[in-house]
Amino acid sequence: MSQAQKFETGGDDCVILHYNEIGLKGKNRPFFIKLLARRIEEAVRPLAGIHRVRKLHGRLLLEIPEVCDWSGISEALARVFGLAYFARAKSIPLDLDAATEAALEIIAPLTIASFAVRSRKEHPGLPLSSREWERAVGARVQARRHLPVDLSHPGTTIYIEALKDRAILYAEKIPGPGGLPVGSSGKVAVMLSGGIDSPVAAHRMMKRGCQAVFVHFHGAPYLSRASAEKAGDLAEILGGYQPGSRLYLIPFGALQKDIVLSAPAADRVVLYRRFMIRITERIARLEGALALVTGESLAQVASQTLSNMAAIEEIANLPILRPLVGMDKEEIIAEARALGSFEISIEPDQDCCSLFTPKHPATKSKAHLLRRLEAAMPADQMIDRALAEAEVLEIRGGARPTVRPFPEVHPFPAKDVAEP
Repeated sequence: MSQAQKFETGGDDCVILHYNEIGLKGKNRPFFIKLLARRIEEAVRPLAGIHRVRKLHGRLLLEIPEVCDWSGISEALARVFGLAYFARAKSIPLDLDAATEAALEIIAPLTIASFAVRSRKEHPGLPLSSREWERAVGARVQARRHLPVDLSHPGTTIYIEALKDRAILYAEKIPGPGGLPVGSSGKVAVMLSGGIDSPVAAHRMMKRGCQAVFVHFHGAPYLSRASAEKAGDLAEILGGYQPGSRLYLIPFGALQKDIVLSAPAADRVVLYRRFMIRITERIARLEGALALVTGESLAQVASQTLSNMAAIEEIANLPILRPLVGMDKEEIIAEARALGSFEISIEPDQDCCSLFTPKHPATKSKAHLLRRLEAAMPADQMIDRALAEAEVLEIRGGARPTVRPFPEVHPFPAKDVAEP
């Protein structure tokens, strides 16, 4: 049976959707479930039209068209944070004959080495127990298909969830990404380089329920826009996990040149980072973001020693989150491959970090000395100039990104980030 075909038995096609962590949220659980349902609807709307998610006890149910792009729907659902797993299913009457026919159709395209039936009964008033459903449907399927039964380690499991007024049947569980729905934890501003680390850091924070706004610094006017183009590609990948993405492109070359003319070579890298933090914080406050996110990993490069991290963070007024700080490079690369960002990240470019970089950058910068150097610079004017020349890419739902100047940007509507 092809991915676009419909199930032919009576009943409705649907998707059963399960969550894990959300179920532990106590009195805030309804907030998380409501937001997860909205994220599911947003994810499938381009593929399946407008279909409401129904809330069941401990899970959700999404009705889908009989003929649909199931491959596209499953790919979209696999990027909805908050889902533990989901499955294409049949919604049928509470009837053993209907359950048997639906089970046979669901497993028809599968290669079955052995099978078992597992039933879960939601309503105590149903006439048959879960064990009776399992035995009756299992016996009928075995009689029709002559498949071996293995109750301990079945190759395929047919799941029956008996509700008050109908039953839901499915056989193939598709893993979801887990975590919390995007927007449930507020908004963050992610410093997105063209490298391997920062997309992984962004993905980790989005999995914890953060909506991400991306900020990229490139070396214009002294370097090409190759790194900005890479950042756009990376933001599109990450944009598949949230309803809308925005990428700020900041030309940083002129500001770097000002620092080169005003500071010793060894201090340049940390000064670059301090100005990046200031600019990102300006954008974060415009967007209503509550924290900054970087892809820093402790001691990976000169600017990421503990001393330099402290010297950089000293000028921040918002928290700086470093989700990769304790990871080594191989661990980060493995996550980048799984995310699909690795091949883009390793493409050659002209990163602003390579512009005016000293041979021997300081590894133990002193904040009070950096403050003295910055006091001699027109810091506010330097930041204002960089922002005035910035561009913003709006990335929504796979459509071609739209570009606009920074002064024309307005924050995403408040409804894009939920409040408990």
